[in-house]
Amino acid sequence: MGCVDADAHVIESSLTWDHIAEADEAHRPLVVTQTWGPEIKNNEGGAAREYWLMDNRVHAKDRNVGSDTSVESREMQDIAARLAHMDQLDIDIQVLYPTLFLRPAVRTRDAELAMIRAYNRWLASIWKHAPDRLRWVAMPPLLSLDKVASELAWAKDNGACGVFMRGLEWDRTVADPYFFPVYEAASELNLAVCFHSGNNSIHHHDFFLEDTTFTKFKLAVVGAFHSLLEKNIPGMFPDIRWGFIEISAQWVPYVCHDLRYRFLKLGRPMPANLLEANRMWVACEVTDDIPYILEYAGDDHLVIGTDYGHHDPSSEINAFTIIRGRDDIAPEVITKIVDTNARALYGL
Repeated sequence: MGCVDADAHVIESSLTWDHIAEADEAHRPLVVTQTWGPEIKNNEGGAAREYWLMDNRVHAKDRNVGSDTSVESREMQDIAARLAHMDQLDIDIQVLYPTLFLRPAVRTRDAELAMIRAYNRWLASIWKHAPDRLRWVAMPPLLSLDKVASELAWAKDNGACGVFMRGLEWDRTVADPYFFPVYEAASELNLAVCFHSGNNSIHHHDFFLEDTTFTKFKLAVVGAFHSLLEKNIPGMFPDIRWGFIEISAQWVPYVCHDLRYRFLKLGRPMPANLLEANRMWVACEVTDDIPYILEYAGDDHLVIGTDYGHHDPSSEINAFTIIRGRDDIAPEVITKIVDTNARALYGL
């Protein structure tokens, strides 16, 4: 039985910025190293020493990195090593997401455009090594809406199968009409719109800087799911497939209950299966109460991923082995979760 890893990551490195356009060299990120001061721990308990300096913002570089993957594999220095590890894990296809851009990495339009173009071209160069096995979600230049359609079209031609967004974008909710040009382009190009655990609101992200990542990253995406449905954005873009990635699926029953009440007040009918009616897929985790979630999500709208390259509460390199070993889920449903449903979401 093969499978599709619906949430795998790349760890950005100097290789990423080799794709910066010559005209954008002023925006090339720097790596700075902590040489004194209180020791900051990474997610595995070691010392975090390296940081990205981008557009006058500083971000941890080595804090959320999993030692169950090799440097060569997670940074895509050696594509063959990545593919060999996928074979060991019995993974047919990985859909690749960024690491650095899960947070508000930059502040300005020019810096965003330079970083996004470099990142997308790096991912395209990776895809060319294994076009049947390494797919990716493209970053749209949200501060340059006039360039969104052309950038996403280029990405689609170079292996992209989705559009990357976070729970909040530039201090706006994702139901804001500001983002309709992004959704229109995704619809035209048949690209899934994928909200990954993350937050691109500088105000909201930095307000919770010393707080749990659960609030600023996870809940932001749950809120995005809720906002899109309450504002009927999927109804406005009936051809888009929507993904909600790396936030577990345990919240789905709660949000369905909440929306039932709100739909009633709005005089809108509540579909029997909210996800199916709105072409939405949610990435579950191996610790979720999946039989309970299936009552609300149905068999066809859960996917799963490893969070490859990271070490955080959502990471499980053996996710596919673990879920296949569960005896509380029918085998045919497991097949859908580990393979069929992700192919539907990403149009593979």
